[in-house]
Amino acid sequence: MIQPQPESPARPEDAMMNAADLRALQAPLKQSYRDNPAAARIPARAVGRIEPGRIVCHIDKPHGTITAGLHAAVGGDGTLACSGDMLLEALIACAGVTLSAVATAMGVSLTGGTITAEATWDARGTLAIDRAAPVGITDLTLRFDLDTTADAATLERLIATTERYCVILQTLRNPPVVTTVLA
Repeated sequence: MIQPQPESPARPEDAMMNAADLRALQAPLKQSYRDNPAAARIPARAVGRIEPGRIVCHIDKPHGTITAGLHAAVGGDGTLACSGDMLLEALIACAGVTLSAVATAMGVSLTGGTITAEATWDARGTLAIDRAAPVGITDLTLRFDLDTTADAATLERLIATTERYCVILQTLRNPPVVTTVLA
């Protein structure tokens, strides 16, 4: 009896991937960007909706709506997403995907692991209690705890390469020019 073959995953992130698979997936993209550097400038956009009478912001995403609200340290009840936490989540998501791609390209076998982002911010700044208190995150640590048999030198190179190519980490280290516009 012929056994049915499993279907190929529709999305690259669903497939088990090795270095050759990753290179094959990315090769046409890399060539396209070499041939047309302007095509490599990818626009990013997010839109938030305010809700009259509430201190919230709704962000509609393909996988659902995220509702952000005040952090408990500044009057929230802790049930809504906090934008500071979302920043850390974006960082670990980007670092995790980048690390996985770099490990795959390097042939480093990962059997699991965690990435933790921890930060500190001073509520006195955001509550306008003390003008000398900073507004925003002042200390951030990104910790990798990886399950692997790779040696220390390989892990050092893996982390350094991940840091180099993680979009969110590089954005935090080298902030963009930010413009605000009232439409």
